[in-house]
Amino acid sequence: MSANPSFFKRIFLFIWQVINGTRKLILNLIVFSILAFVVIAIISNEDIEVEPQSALVLNLAGTLVDQKQPIDPIQAALKQSNDANTEGEILLADVLYVIESAIHDNRISTIVLDLSDLKRASISKLQSVGNALNRFKESGKQVVAMGNYYEQNQYFLASFADKIYLNPQGAVSLEGLSLYGLYFKSALEKLKVKTHIFRVGTFKSAVEPYMRDDMSQPAKEASQALLGDIWQTYSQTVANNRNIAANQLTLDAKTYLSELDKAQGNSATMALNMKWVDGLATDEDFRKMLLGSVGKAKNGNSFKQINFYDYLTLVSPLPSLVEQDSVGIIVASGTILNGKQPAGQIGGESTAELLRKARFDKHIKALVLRVDSPGGSAFASEQIRQEVLALKAAGKPVVVSMGSLAASGGYWISASADYIFATPTTLTGSIGIFGMITTFEESLASLGVHTDGVATSDWAGLSVTRSLSPQVEAVIQRHIERGYVDFISLVATERNMTLEQVDTIAQGRVWSGKKALELGLVDELGDMEQAIAKAAKLANLPLFDTRVIEQELTPEQQFVQQMFASVASHLPASVSQSSVFEQMLLQWTSHLRTIGRFNDPNHVYVYCDNCAIE
Repeated sequence: MSANPSFFKRIFLFIWQVINGTRKLILNLIVFSILAFVVIAIISNEDIEVEPQSALVLNLAGTLVDQKQPIDPIQAALKQSNDANTEGEILLADVLYVIESAIHDNRISTIVLDLSDLKRASISKLQSVGNALNRFKESGKQVVAMGNYYEQNQYFLASFADKIYLNPQGAVSLEGLSLYGLYFKSALEKLKVKTHIFRVGTFKSAVEPYMRDDMSQPAKEASQALLGDIWQTYSQTVANNRNIAANQLTLDAKTYLSELDKAQGNSATMALNMKWVDGLATDEDFRKMLLGSVGKAKNGNSFKQINFYDYLTLVSPLPSLVEQDSVGIIVASGTILNGKQPAGQIGGESTAELLRKARFDKHIKALVLRVDSPGGSAFASEQIRQEVLALKAAGKPVVVSMGSLAASGGYWISASADYIFATPTTLTGSIGIFGMITTFEESLASLGVHTDGVATSDWAGLSVTRSLSPQVEAVIQRHIERGYVDFISLVATERNMTLEQVDTIAQGRVWSGKKALELGLVDELGDMEQAIAKAAKLANLPLFDTRVIEQELTPEQQFVQQMFASVASHLPASVSQSSVFEQMLLQWTSHLRTIGRFNDPNHVYVYCDNCAIE
């Protein structure tokens, strides 16, 4: 019996109607959602006003970064608003620009530091903000800090205030620095996973978690010296700001208990006794204090104020319509990976493309390369360095400004610059190299899965399901050794040192910026401001603009982000919490994810894993 054609026609028509109806429903939901958002934005739009003698509330939130990580435009739009986002990122350049604008704004008399939502920030970046706060105070204005609790990095920035206030039930947490990690050797053995390690450098400890169950003695010695150097800068800066002795900041357990007993167990009182803070105040006490200092706002019951995010919106400069001679700024932030990477990350091809853009732009006369990277792919690092050389050959000076870290590959891409700035707490050096290939033949065999076959050479059959032969391992090790020679050779050439001198301070060891200056790895201690001035001087630019050169969103992405941004504050906030196990698992897998992203075509890496100081 043959099927009735009209029956199939009806089936296909029904399916099409379902698909088409679903498509229309989705489109209608999107359109009506957009219209609703636009209406909310129009209704809720309020003019930002700054009253005379106002306080600028520096309510920094999230992570302080040199460059934001790329996310989906709609996700970015939903998270973007004039409110603080503790899960987001905040640009260091925006913070510095806001403070600098407030210095010259007669309507701003005070900066209030509200750091409760500032989650992560390196000491070097906080020092830059602190320097800006010092300039604000030098202009005759005051800075005050108020908090219910000060974590260590929050307190570092708070120490730049004229007065620090703490909630009577609060505390100041000063713990010092640590460098701990998880080690997987025994776990990998139990899983029968074989990790083939190739490295050069006594202190190149990035692969130690895969070959040991503990930190090696050379790595401990180097890390201890590094932590001591960084903490000395922290404690001396805070001590100078607070006019107290540096040894009053971190107390041994016995002394801490004694001081806590003197305060009858109250941490806030102890902080006051130790002169870590100037006074204890509730939120209401602080409100009244500021009412007397800056006056009452026209609306509401609080003091005259404007928060960081509103003020940034207010003072953000309009783009220049007439291009002038400029110092270009390119930010190289994150792990260095091969190929093209999204905006906000470092890719061998994509970052090199930005450097080429600066080279062929007739208005860019010099370049500042802001490096904030632990390194990564050796091949990609060299691609980027070659473009730095091309810029110099084109007559455009290149100055490197090292941020929180410029280690391993981060130093590789910096070495050929005309001039290198680092901050005292920049983590740099780590001049060493390694390779790693993981194979699973024994893991698979334990499950009854085997690999067998034939090949025309030792190389054709390489696979993660087969073990490496000793001969292949020897070849890879020779490549790694050659890579190390290349690394120290380029450093020797660019820093006017001998190979022996570089080898002595290399071996994968990480140095602070302060120590790197003594060793000749950098030229001067300073930040972006000094780097830009140096670049302009090298290019003989008495008058100049600055221009950030970065990957741009498409017009469609910009439209979506801007449209959603105006109404994001009206969307319900989501709160996520993780269990202790989830946090432990996250720490355990973070190292694996980082290594897993590595994509060097030669499996050769210049990466600093022990740069995650807490």
